[in-house]
Amino acid sequence: MDQPNLSTMQAEVDRLSTNWRTLLDAMPEMVFLVREDGGVEYLNRSARACFGDPCPEQVAAGLPPVCRDCRDSLSPAAAAPSVREAVLGSTPVEFSAVPFIGYTGERLIMLVMRDISQRKSYENELLQFNTSIETILSQKISELEASEVMRQKLSRQLNSLKMQLGHYHKADRMVGSSRKMRELREMIHQVAGSDATILITGESGTGKELVANLVQATSGREDKPFLKINCNAISDSLLEADLFGYEKGAFTGAQTRKIGKFEVVDGGTIFLDEIGDISPHMQVSLLRVLQNGEIIRVGGNEPVQVDVRVIAATNVDLAQAVKDKKFRLDLYYRLNIITIDIPPLRDRKEDIVELVSHFVNHYRLAFDKEIDFVPKSVINRLLLHDWPGNVRELENLIQRAVLMSKGKMITEGDLLFDQDPRMEQPVRNGFDLNGRLGSLPLKEILAEVETTVITETLRRCEGNVGLAATQLHIGKTALYDKMKQRGILPKVLRKPD
Repeated sequence: MDQPNLSTMQAEVDRLSTNWRTLLDAMPEMVFLVREDGGVEYLNRSARACFGDPCPEQVAAGLPPVCRDCRDSLSPAAAAPSVREAVLGSTPVEFSAVPFIGYTGERLIMLVMRDISQRKSYENELLQFNTSIETILSQKISELEASEVMRQKLSRQLNSLKMQLGHYHKADRMVGSSRKMRELREMIHQVAGSDATILITGESGTGKELVANLVQATSGREDKPFLKINCNAISDSLLEADLFGYEKGAFTGAQTRKIGKFEVVDGGTIFLDEIGDISPHMQVSLLRVLQNGEIIRVGGNEPVQVDVRVIAATNVDLAQAVKDKKFRLDLYYRLNIITIDIPPLRDRKEDIVELVSHFVNHYRLAFDKEIDFVPKSVINRLLLHDWPGNVRELENLIQRAVLMSKGKMITEGDLLFDQDPRMEQPVRNGFDLNGRLGSLPLKEILAEVETTVITETLRRCEGNVGLAATQLHIGKTALYDKMKQRGILPKVLRKPD
């Protein structure tokens, strides 16, 4: 009776064991049954696929430490087992452990593991990526810092080059890129930043006011008041009152105190054009301003402190004026701290093409003309001219030419040159041929001869064009055409009423 019962029980145990192993083999996780001595009792199919069967020594050697880490989980009263990580052989795993009693009563530890090699690979890649990002960012930041240093260096070099090459400031209205103009602009940028008095010299029509504008615009007083005074356009008494102001009762009509231009422009800049024409009395008053920074109002006794930068301009040779006792030597030295000399147009004729283009564009818009071409013959004619009136004379000529042109281009017939005021009027008894030979081409000599003859004839006829045409034996229309070409105006030759 007992024997069949034992057989039945053994069969039941075998059945349960088989079912238990079948269940574990069906699990995707790796399962180890480990004895208390660290020996491996069982590996399921997933574990065998990963590590092999029998279990490799290096893997088996790593199991006891894993079991020791999980010692607390062997107690049935312990909390739910935690998930931990370890490396078996070379395989990273994630595992949990639970106590297990074998069917024969032995105490076992069941380790349920998952291969996390792929996850670890992703984590390593992410770590490397983050490390790479930090490295890249650090590298880029270093590059940006280096670029900023380089940018600042290049910016300084660029500013230097702009000055050397005559960079056009937004307030620069001067036209021309010749060497002399580049040197002029460089000089302006070099001295504009100081508060020193500047004397601008040059012939009439060279653009002294444009230079003054650029000096002020590139100075530290750019956003401060800027006034321009033509000293030659105001009488001496009015100029003093205008510049320095006056006290009540200083003269007839002075009903109240009035501050002058120097006080109005305090903190800013004042431009005194034609400074060489002021009277000795005004020279003394101006010297006080330059020496002590103070003015005295007309009719007053108390000095008034002012902070004004003075820019002066003249076409007078002040050194010669000092020799001629027409200008004070001490004032000359005060004005002559920094001198900017503007070259005449005849010394920078390479700028004529640029100037012609500028003026043609300006006046064709002003007069609504469709001029879009200036032939080379016209340019050559302009290059041959001496330009005693400088840029102003060229502008006047182009203005007339644009206005008088009948087509879309300027012709030589549209060029009406001004008479050189420095030259004497044509002599009545003949033409100075010797003075022209060797210095002028035949075409210009003949043009001057014709101009002399027509002008003298009109003078004798007191500006009567019809009578002059009769005496010259040409038609009145033809004479008008020649007068237009030569810039001869009959009205200036008429006898005054």
